[in-house]
Amino acid sequence: MDLYFIPVGPDRYELYCDEAGDPEDAVADVQVTGRFASLYQKFKAALARVEQERLSGETKVHEGPRPWTERMKDRALCWLAEKIAEQRLLWRLRNQTEVEFFHPDDIEQARALELARAELQREADRHLKWIAIDGTIFAASGVVALVPGPNVLAYYFGFRLVGHYLSRRGAKQGLTGVQWVCCPSPQLSRLRRAISLHDPEREREVLEVASELHLPHLAKFFERTSMKTA
Repeated sequence: MDLYFIPVGPDRYELYCDEAGDPEDAVADVQVTGRFASLYQKFKAALARVEQERLSGETKVHEGPRPWTERMKDRALCWLAEKIAEQRLLWRLRNQTEVEFFHPDDIEQARALELARAELQREADRHLKWIAIDGTIFAASGVVALVPGPNVLAYYFGFRLVGHYLSRRGAKQGLTGVQWVCCPSPQLSRLRRAISLHDPEREREVLEVASELHLPHLAKFFERTSMKTA
């Protein structure tokens, strides 16, 4: 797995991997039973639906009128799947034993690795907190099941629980089960300098770096996460 340490501010970084591949592959190895298994299958179905709509650019159209409860459930599942899909980097880390870690060549290898591991530890702690919160609410949502109609509350917090669980496992694997092969990258150092540029020069520089690194989605990620300081 190739992992990139993207400078998005003077002293701020984001871990990044390209979006290539089926997002379901990142969660295909989970073995669960009981109520959680049913929830997990619904999670995968919603994720597949959102990914299909994202790639096609078309939203699924239902024939005929639908109950408001069904519409609420669809909106909740799709919104939540989109949010959870942002954690696919951590999901993929769960199954890795070695990563090539590309970092800007204007910082020392040891420092880059220290910062990346600190970020993974923050992610592990954050997801553990939300596992506890969402797990408690999900368990309590059984009361709502007594009300006729889909249990939207259970879907919402159940899906959040699945996403945080997968993300924490990925962060912990990155901290304890992965061998990091550090690769200094002059292109990533160019991204740091691009932060202070004005458009369209900034956009042109970022697109050139993305092309050189063969990362077609990098420019969009950089524009979404970076701080414009010019």
